[in-house]
Amino acid sequence: MQLDIEQAEAFARMPLAYLRHEYPNHIMHLLNDEQDVRSPRALHPVFYGCYDWHSAVHGYWLLLRCLRLYPDLPAGADIGAIFDEHFTPELMERETDYFRAPNRGPFERPYGFGWILALDQELAQSAHPRAAQWRAAMQPLSVEIRRRLLDYLSKLGYPIRVGTHYNTAFALALSLDYARHVQDGELETAIVGAAQRFYRNDTDYPAHYEPGGDEYISGALTEALLMSKALPEGAFPVWFDRYLPRIAEVSQLMQPATVSDRTDPKIAHLDGLNLSRAWCMKHILQHLPADHGARQAIGQAIERHILASIDHVVGSHYSGGHWLASFALLALEN
Repeated sequence: MQLDIEQAEAFARMPLAYLRHEYPNHIMHLLNDEQDVRSPRALHPVFYGCYDWHSAVHGYWLLLRCLRLYPDLPAGADIGAIFDEHFTPELMERETDYFRAPNRGPFERPYGFGWILALDQELAQSAHPRAAQWRAAMQPLSVEIRRRLLDYLSKLGYPIRVGTHYNTAFALALSLDYARHVQDGELETAIVGAAQRFYRNDTDYPAHYEPGGDEYISGALTEALLMSKALPEGAFPVWFDRYLPRIAEVSQLMQPATVSDRTDPKIAHLDGLNLSRAWCMKHILQHLPADHGARQAIGQAIERHILASIDHVVGSHYSGGHWLASFALLALEN
């Protein structure tokens, strides 16, 4: 199952609608005083739509990614217009000011950090004639997030393994790709060092406890995704066989999650889990030898997970529709 231009167009149309959709809005907001009681758009003049801040960030990422994969995408003009409207120096400076206020160190950490850096990477890779202009406007925010990520890694004593926004490995996987693309050696060294420190000695991961009822990230597979990027060349298969030695036998990991209510914002996470698992498994297969005993089982699991959720992305209830297309793109494009 591969992404095609029709799917990319359908995926892109979702954030094009929702990035200007201010309400309902799930605000993660710390008030320092009564002056901080403001609307989502007043707080975040760029990333106010798509239900929450991080979903708006990867909504813009999705638009650029679709346009890079398919330069003739029919939505191209609309994508350019929404970036022109929001990616201005004045609006991005106000976004960055939110982070500079007191007591907001943990805001969107680390999930939003990873997506901001992924968005910056996508801007750097874009062939759109105004992408450099948009990227320059976002640089104060990108620089602030990079600084915060380095600071976070310097003091994080233990990885966070939950299957939601606080997962360490997911954010580091996105951030490592960014660091390597922009040739940021300091950030790459910090991420690789943290990955080795947190995960290199992991063995026999208890994947049979997955999934939790509101997860959209597999703690087991996202860690393996990161380590496929962070370990030295050729070291991943040995690590993986110690880490998930009987992966084909773990039905809780090999079978997709069942979504009982797609109008529930938390339960709808499970469609994202199915799609993000497929994304992780595809990357894992790329780093396993051709004769690895679990290749067939993993390949079959990828197909099951995509089929379980891909038809529930376009046209879905806003609970999932505001964000699921990004994960569907990841599942299909590789």
